Amino acid sequence: MTFRCIARSAMFAAALGSAHIALAAAPAAVTRPIDDHQTVTLAGNTRPEARLTNDRGALAGDFRLDHMQLLLKRPAATEVALTRFIDSQYDSTSPNFHRWLTAAQLGETYGPAESDIAAVTTWLTAHGFTVNGIATSRMTIDFSGTAAAVNSTFHTELHRLDVAGASHIANMSDPRIPAALSGVVAGVTSLNDFRPHTNFRRRTQYTASLNGGTNYTVVPADLAKIYNFNPVFSAGYSGTGQTVVVIEDTNVYSTADWTKFRSEFGLSTYTSGSFKQVHPTGSASCTNPGVNDNEIEAILDAEWASAAAPSATIELASCNDTSTVFGGLIALQNLINGASPPAIVSISYGECEAENGATQNAAFYTTYQQAAGEGISVFVSSGDEGAASCDADLANATHGIGVSGFATTPYNVAVGGTDFGDTYTNKNSSYWGSANSSTYESAKSYIPEIPWNDSCASALIAYVNGFTESYGSSGFCNTSQGSPYLTTAGGSGGPSGCASGSPSVNGVVSGSCKGYAKPSWQTVLGNPADGVRDIPDVALFAADGVWNHFYLFCDSDPADATPCTGAPINWAGAGGTSFASPILAGIQALVNEHQREAQGNPNPVYYKLAAKEYGTTGDATCNASLGKSISSACIFNDVNTGSMVVNCTGSHSCYRPSGTYGVLSTSDSSYQKAYPAGTGWDFATGIGTLNVYNLLVKW
Repeated sequence: MTFRCIARSAMFAAALGSAHIALAAAPAAVTRPIDDHQTVTLAGNTRPEARLTNDRGALAGDFRLDHMQLLLKRPAATEVALTRFIDSQYDSTSPNFHRWLTAAQLGETYGPAESDIAAVTTWLTAHGFTVNGIATSRMTIDFSGTAAAVNSTFHTELHRLDVAGASHIANMSDPRIPAALSGVVAGVTSLNDFRPHTNFRRRTQYTASLNGGTNYTVVPADLAKIYNFNPVFSAGYSGTGQTVVVIEDTNVYSTADWTKFRSEFGLSTYTSGSFKQVHPTGSASCTNPGVNDNEIEAILDAEWASAAAPSATIELASCNDTSTVFGGLIALQNLINGASPPAIVSISYGECEAENGATQNAAFYTTYQQAAGEGISVFVSSGDEGAASCDADLANATHGIGVSGFATTPYNVAVGGTDFGDTYTNKNSSYWGSANSSTYESAKSYIPEIPWNDSCASALIAYVNGFTESYGSSGFCNTSQGSPYLTTAGGSGGPSGCASGSPSVNGVVSGSCKGYAKPSWQTVLGNPADGVRDIPDVALFAADGVWNHFYLFCDSDPADATPCTGAPINWAGAGGTSFASPILAGIQALVNEHQREAQGNPNPVYYKLAAKEYGTTGDATCNASLGKSISSACIFNDVNTGSMVVNCTGSHSCYRPSGTYGVLSTSDSSYQKAYPAGTGWDFATGIGTLNVYNLLVKW
């Protein structure tokens, strides 16, 4: 294995100099002999499922694990310097403003020392591993080997597990590495085959309808009307020349579905819009994944990104999952380490911080940080389970408050979810026409919004069913009327709590867990002084039908039981922040087209605009509950009615004074909602939703 010497281009050196940042080559972190008997534990890297009840015995020693990832880290001083430089890229008064770096520049100037990388690769090969490649950023090493080599090198054991009838592999204890390498090795990104979950929910069929059963489905023309895209399109901005990448670990069932979606809903008139699937090569192996169970996620991401930016190229970038690494992470890493990285990406997958593991959380942090330095905008679904992201897709929360490790870094936009409030106020006819246009549009204007929340813990759902409380033995959640609404489904948000460290209780923010520090730009009315990164940042409609609103999409896979034949009302319907994230990525394509350059992480701009709009008391004219009467000057629609509270049991952040089911709360002894909507920023919907035209004008 050969390595390039560290060198800086004249332009890059000038950029560093202008920011008064003086950097020599990174100092060596490996300064003593590597002794495999003197080790340190990489805490927080054992899945909660790796326990005796699920254990089915050791993995055969000759079992091959191809393309694992070793995550590296920079010396502390170098990390500080990189953080400051990236901050200067987003400071309009700095000479480094929007001076984006390349992956090579990041690696040469901010990567680990060349001697450290050589020491690590020598150590790996000495233990029988094959080193397949080193990322251009010099932050990851792709390597392969046997289970026996993993066991002996990382001082753990790989076992087979049976979890709810599904077969898995995982390490049964936290890995350990030689203490001499602890200054350069962050850890193995993953030593298990548990995969992140998608963030969409098929249209929910409710036993008791909340408005008599009338559905008001959302199609692209409705989206454009509600969030004020149309003046942007009329001004000639529709994503021309822009590319939006949706990150997946699968291909779509049929590319013809994307074409049919656009044709049926009037988007094919934007003739420059296109769709392609790629499998980006790089230092990490990427093979074509074909079509797997996540293909619904892939097609809805591609279709709804195109709905927001109909003239843009929508690129699906996917890699096959390896035995231990999520294919979507590989695809993103290869893209940002390539010669022509994209300007905008959307990710609709997630896993809670406390289950994701400290090193895998760090892998997403490092990847998004690199993206921000290169001027790439990264949008990530906040999740579909309220503040209970460690209980995703379940009927009840038992692990307390937790958030997705895919969404909590300071270098991505976390995209939350809302529902429309017209059904709650019995004003459907004020906002939806009785007939559709030729493109199936029926929305009349902006519609009042509430947090997306399907749970019986929602005070709004409880109220329309005749209950004043959702908790307690006589509360809505503990009645037969409330039982159809026992679910964690809803837009996610909350404080970062376990980005690093190790939980003392499986899947619960506890023990030595720590959240990401609050970024300097996250300052706005409503955001708490909690010292940690809070999500979401921005929200968009994401509901799956509890108030009879949901999205339509085209998926012709007969295995999915709802092919896109006949009138679109008969097509598949769904909700989830999986829709909101690619839509917001499409909005960014409009911004980039208007600004004529990549914008990188949009959050500093979002929060600056929101702080001006909300001031110290909020702007009552931007209250989302005003609906069509909301001020035409608002950039953000301030959602402040309702909550994202879900039902729960157990002793972790669950207020349960009596009865079987309680409600998620920041206190076990009193009802402190986790979490309500409120004036300005809130955990339920972030800054709020968008008026797209005003966003572009005031960017």
